[in-house]
Amino acid sequence: MRKIAVVITARPSYSRIKTALRAIADHPELELQLVVAASALLERYGTAVRYMEADGFPIAARVFNVLEGENLTAQAKTTGLGIMELSNVFANLQPDAVVTVADRFETMATAIAASYMNIPLVHIQGGEVTGNIDEKVRHAITKLADRHFVASEAARERVIRMGEVAATVVNTGCPSIDLAALVRAQPDLDFEVYERYGGVGAQPDYTDGYLVVLQHPVTTEYADARRHIDLTLAAIKDLGLPTFWFWPNVDAGSDGTSKGIRSFRERHALEHVHFFKNMEGGDFLRLLRNARCLIGNSSVGIRECAYLGVPVVNIGSRQSGRERGPNVVDVDYDQAAIMRAVVHQIEHGRYAAAATYGGGDAGAKIAAELARMPLTFAKRITY
Repeated sequence: MRKIAVVITARPSYSRIKTALRAIADHPELELQLVVAASALLERYGTAVRYMEADGFPIAARVFNVLEGENLTAQAKTTGLGIMELSNVFANLQPDAVVTVADRFETMATAIAASYMNIPLVHIQGGEVTGNIDEKVRHAITKLADRHFVASEAARERVIRMGEVAATVVNTGCPSIDLAALVRAQPDLDFEVYERYGGVGAQPDYTDGYLVVLQHPVTTEYADARRHIDLTLAAIKDLGLPTFWFWPNVDAGSDGTSKGIRSFRERHALEHVHFFKNMEGGDFLRLLRNARCLIGNSSVGIRECAYLGVPVVNIGSRQSGRERGPNVVDVDYDQAAIMRAVVHQIEHGRYAAAATYGGGDAGAKIAAELARMPLTFAKRITY
């Protein structure tokens, strides 16, 4: 029985790996060791760990390592604390392999701890390109990792060009598309949003359509986070359409984004906007599936929304260079440009589905690969 430690450090990472967690837990030759760390444990970011527990996943270890501040120094120190704490966790759990997800700064701690402890490291969603520090982290983890389960064929080719052994790079697709496939099969918004998730702000009637906003700070532009969010807020205010707005993640600059939202709410009556911290992954995708448009800079607009055919207005540089479908319109931080793009996307309506990031079976593929892959260090292998 192989012990597979999967480390989840943030709310989006759970939806990006959930179906793989289930497939690992159900596999007769694998034992899941779920490690939850960083902002995934914190109430202010939606306490993602609650959804994991509600889904029946036992938590093998919890790592509290986030420093307050939402600035570059706190981000670096949080990573350092993560290395120390995860080293203890891995020493106790003795996993046969460690799985780390995507490109957030906390995932670097997972990669470093596992690498220095000679534990085979599996990286999910490497090889992609974006326009900020996530790309540095993602490519650094690629060079630390021993196995690579990528989400697209272009990502696979890129990882191989980075010098990784071709046999260690498998295009499994993205597990988040597995969830999107379930939503696409049953797309109706079958729950009352306010009743189930509370939130704060006005409660506009959304039965005739609504927008969703999810905008994070850009780490390399964190000092501009307040200005960036003000422009989006002004655009949403003037559009006057029912809107569900989700709070940002823990990246450097999120304090500026959060303060910008609170300040704007104090100065303007946003009678058509409701704010949420988090939602269960399936409910969130169902909310997106029925939205008229997603606005912001989250990768969910590039991945899941492409598969679901949801119109997206992508703002700024955070997703620069990432493969995308025809559902995305890119704009700069400009109020008028944001408004024009939203109107255009609403008038266009739904897009045809794009399967750039997989077809809905990534979780099963990942579990199968974990069960049969050699428990060796790929940098030592010759083929």
